[in-house]
Amino acid sequence: MFPERALVTGGASGIGRAVVELLEREGAQVRSLDLADGFDVADPAAWASIEAVELACLNAGTGLASFDAGALSDEEYRRVVGTNLDGVVFGVRRLAQVMQPGSAIVVTASLAGLVPMPRDPIYTLTKHALVGFVRSVAPDLEQRGIRINAVAPGFVDTPLVDGMRATFESKGFPLLQPVDVAEAILLAARDGSTGDCWVVQPGRDPIRFRFPNVPGPRGGERPPV
Repeated sequence: MFPERALVTGGASGIGRAVVELLEREGAQVRSLDLADGFDVADPAAWASIEAVELACLNAGTGLASFDAGALSDEEYRRVVGTNLDGVVFGVRRLAQVMQPGSAIVVTASLAGLVPMPRDPIYTLTKHALVGFVRSVAPDLEQRGIRINAVAPGFVDTPLVDGMRATFESKGFPLLQPVDVAEAILLAARDGSTGDCWVVQPGRDPIRFRFPNVPGPRGGERPPV
């Protein structure tokens, strides 16, 4: 069975809780790391206590209730960036030190990491960064025998959408359930690939996002990195 041991950040509620429950039903030993239980993913010192697992689901995330570019406070900005982005970078750094070959990491990104979401540009900033980070760090981790992928769900029925729930309901817009994303996370963990971003939308099977190529310099030269 893969995994026998796992950790999940943001595991006390929402998508994280669904991942914990799914893994536990399969017989895995799961450690939930959540701010509600005193674990702050944005604190680099907190990660020093983390030991090797076979699967790490870096899922903790937050956003802003509303956005005004002129009124954004330092505290609001740092809170979102710290949880969504720093928490993944610090986590990957520690996991690269302790994970064994054959292990896997899955990062919960968002469709907001692939398309604009004007309602919360700071959340969008962090999710774009996560997608780029996963794709870019994958070769380094692969040399260590560790796979890493991202999952990019659409709108999920969690407290993060509470401010928009009435609009979704009035428009008949379907929401993903946390278990839908949890299943996609395990699919990405077990697929055998690395550096991919899996899109999850209601009524569809999870699919790898095909990133469009960007124009290169004339003459077809490839970058030296």
